[in-house]
Amino acid sequence: MSFPTYFETFDPRQMLADYPVGDAFVARYTSMSRDELHALQNERFLKVMKRGWEIPFYQRLWGAKGIEAGDIRGLEDITKLPVYDKSDLMASVNDHPPYGDFDGRGNTPVVFHTTSGTTGRPQPLMFGPKGREITNLLVGRMYRWMGLEHDDVVQSVYGHGMINGGHYIRESVTHYTNSLFLSAGTGIETRSINQVNLMADFGVTCMVGFVDYIRKLASVAEAENLFDRIKLKMIIGHLGTEDRAATEAAWHGAKAFDWYGVGDTGTIAGEGPERDGLYVWEDAQYLELLDIDTDNPVAQGETGDMVVTCIFKDDIAPCIRFNTHDITNELTGTNQTGMVFKRIAGFKGRSDNMVKLRGINIFPHAIGAIIENRHDLTGEYVCHVTRDAAGRDEMTVTLESRGGSNDDELSALLRKGLGIEVGLRLVSPGETSAETQIDTRQKPIRLIDQRSL
Repeated sequence: MSFPTYFETFDPRQMLADYPVGDAFVARYTSMSRDELHALQNERFLKVMKRGWEIPFYQRLWGAKGIEAGDIRGLEDITKLPVYDKSDLMASVNDHPPYGDFDGRGNTPVVFHTTSGTTGRPQPLMFGPKGREITNLLVGRMYRWMGLEHDDVVQSVYGHGMINGGHYIRESVTHYTNSLFLSAGTGIETRSINQVNLMADFGVTCMVGFVDYIRKLASVAEAENLFDRIKLKMIIGHLGTEDRAATEAAWHGAKAFDWYGVGDTGTIAGEGPERDGLYVWEDAQYLELLDIDTDNPVAQGETGDMVVTCIFKDDIAPCIRFNTHDITNELTGTNQTGMVFKRIAGFKGRSDNMVKLRGINIFPHAIGAIIENRHDLTGEYVCHVTRDAAGRDEMTVTLESRGGSNDDELSALLRKGLGIEVGLRLVSPGETSAETQIDTRQKPIRLIDQRSL
């Protein structure tokens, strides 16, 4: 049987021309106007829409709203399309097991992974060769713009197995940066003590992964007295509202860079060399910020759900108005780099992980920012939400203390930061790890909802 191999399904040279990296990337998008960018986005969006109409999932989703192909003539019509989220994809998997009907596989190669299952059952992820390589390229060019050089040594603490993260980051670095790459994985794949020894032995200069575990490794390196041999200069993680300064201090001055993306979309935004907000990769991603309750666009500067259309995924798995349920806000004003792309503040929490207490919306992830720069705390925490017999909801925040913490002072700090009184519990360093599962999960658990128990 005749079938194309991976690189025969698309033109790699044309991909690099369409999505430049390195100096060519900076030159193109610091000289482009917003009008030119919009025209490029619109052209790519229409190609994605054409492919979307060929996918059963979208045929059902859009048909249920009475939408016909001619109704969507460009990006100005995108709000006519319904948003969807992981629950819709998992419903598709249940109705069309085991993969769902949201991809258009034919006889072309397919890269198959799953999500981490942080919010439930792992979701299938399908990538065609072109979509996969552009996904890889976007990360590689982001790393290079941040300052990663071809002679750097990168250690990744992203998970592997069926999870997409570790694999595509490896492909990104090896295909598009020429840096040497160490696939260390999570603490369960490579023990923490071995991780820091790898860094020392192989001259690691850059670490990539989730910042919670990266910070933990700093304490392991200190305990092993390895900092005279470790030469880390760069951390590329998911800082969110976590404290950048504390992470950098833990690694003796290594510069930390923030970026954002999800399994369905790849990287959506990342910091530039000046580290002033996250630039949305608008030549590849069309990002909307929508009101959590109404799905209407929020005003500029206001917080909303990130809803993403991947205007580069026109092969087997289009992604059109996917609601990540991660929240952020757009930054206003000019940037220092001259880049045409808009900027966002970064990850501020999940709308579907929001807790409403006495009329106040609380995002547990925000606690990381509230307790930053506290030398008496490790920065690790977990929240428990309970409901009493009268139906009243309460939240208790458990913080790891190194000793000397003042309960009243910390309670007041949380009350000011969250806007409401919450319970407080102090434990010793490391005591939250069993509940957060920081050593085994890519994304530690920060909220334990006990209301239905």
